[in-house]
Amino acid sequence: MDAYTIPAQTRIGHVHLKVADLDRATDFYCGLLGFEVTTRYGTQAAFISAGGYHHHIGLNTWYSKDAQPASKHGVGLFHTAILYPTRKDLAVIFNRLRTAGYPFTGASDHGVSEALYLNDPDNNGVELYWDRPKELWPLQADGSLEMYTRPLNLESLLKELER
Repeated sequence: MDAYTIPAQTRIGHVHLKVADLDRATDFYCGLLGFEVTTRYGTQAAFISAGGYHHHIGLNTWYSKDAQPASKHGVGLFHTAILYPTRKDLAVIFNRLRTAGYPFTGASDHGVSEALYLNDPDNNGVELYWDRPKELWPLQADGSLEMYTRPLNLESLLKELER
């Protein structure tokens, strides 16, 4: 088979999550993170977005109503990553979650990005992050990316709110 490279403009269109309680999931993704409901199918599904897109995240209870979270050590989605446009936007959501007392599972500087980690009410992993400008991404001697995981300077992140 001939080699194929996916077009550079290709993006992940949306993530669809199985949840145990639709209202609880909607409260988290919309009430806390700020997504907007674009459509809802009764008590079984909701589609939510940022900026009026048809949906970035689908939430449903079709096979999972009142179910227990998936095993941490089983197969499945590791996390849904939500990309914020600027570092200040990441600081705003960090401060919002911190003020609400919502628990974080981590905060990392990956060189190419800075990320906050938490779990939604169904214990699905969520990464909130922003990408540094591409020209600032660290490179190895051979020109490949040098991604790493270092502690994120949260004090520096919060200083973005003063700008």
